[in-house]
Amino acid sequence: MRLSSLRRKIDGIDREIILLLNQRASAVKEVGRLKKRSGSGVYVPNREAQIYKNILDKNKGPLTESALKAIYREIMSSSLALEKGLRIAYLGPEATFTHQAAIKKFGSQVGYSSCNSITGVFREVEVGRSDYGVVPVENSIEGAVSHTLDMFMNSDLKICSEVLLEISLNLIGKCNIKSVRRIYSNPKVFGQCRVWLDSHLRNAELIEVSTTSKASQLASKESKACAIASVLAAQRFRLRIIARDIQDSSDNVTRFLVIGKYAPSPTRKDKTSIMFSAKDRAGGLHDMLTPFKRNRVNLTKIESRPSKRKAWEYYFFLDMLGHYQDANVKKAVRGLKRQCNYLKILGSYPTGN
Repeated sequence: MRLSSLRRKIDGIDREIILLLNQRASAVKEVGRLKKRSGSGVYVPNREAQIYKNILDKNKGPLTESALKAIYREIMSSSLALEKGLRIAYLGPEATFTHQAAIKKFGSQVGYSSCNSITGVFREVEVGRSDYGVVPVENSIEGAVSHTLDMFMNSDLKICSEVLLEISLNLIGKCNIKSVRRIYSNPKVFGQCRVWLDSHLRNAELIEVSTTSKASQLASKESKACAIASVLAAQRFRLRIIARDIQDSSDNVTRFLVIGKYAPSPTRKDKTSIMFSAKDRAGGLHDMLTPFKRNRVNLTKIESRPSKRKAWEYYFFLDMLGHYQDANVKKAVRGLKRQCNYLKILGSYPTGN
């Protein structure tokens, strides 16, 4: 087949795609009207998970699963914008990894609000200025983000979804690697790139700043300075990527939570998060975890935090596989509740990927 014929074929397919996308958009607008009438939330995590499963099950190639998901991420982002002017609060500033995680979840067609703190993200959603919030909760290398866990002690917001983001740290700037004299970044980021820095830029001055976005902004104003940050930050501040993936560990993943006012329905591939306080007695915590073993509920994480109300009193945060409406999860949580002073279900939501 000649090139001109192939291009005419592609043009014809594009016309069909546009027609179908607009038909889909019309159906989405009708869905939005029904949701508004019933008072339900615009973003439905369980429906999102179902759509991804449907398209990936039907995919026969040559498009990869990641490519197809990226395409549908923007299709669904446009759908959310059609249903309502959705606004997402995130821990800023712009071009941070939390911003990147928010875009990965909600796409480019919704509105975003940058917040100076995790408290600010919770507050934006609680008062209704934003529909959902995105906050970091743990990193595979650095561990839990304690501020996020502490916020759930007094907030009624639910965990609606989670985002797993592979952290790619890059040396970005306007100069070449031989000219670098100063490097800006967050202290934790420097710690995650120590081996690479010792091997390639041992004599460069390392300057600690609050965020990778701030580091990128400073590097953009100097001729012999660089930053360690994301590709998104390089794009935002028009910097060149000098070296990619300079982090010492290839398994550097941060987990983010999507918080909101609506609890998702089950998807058969869910995770449930709870918090509870243990009674002060010998073997108490061991006994409290027994109901999960008895009901064959797989625990994926447990973290303790001081209550800040009484010395040596702790709250425990626990993640498990399954939805709180599942029979075995319900029995396990009920068994735990009988033994603890306080228990709160933070949310059941589709597992991230």
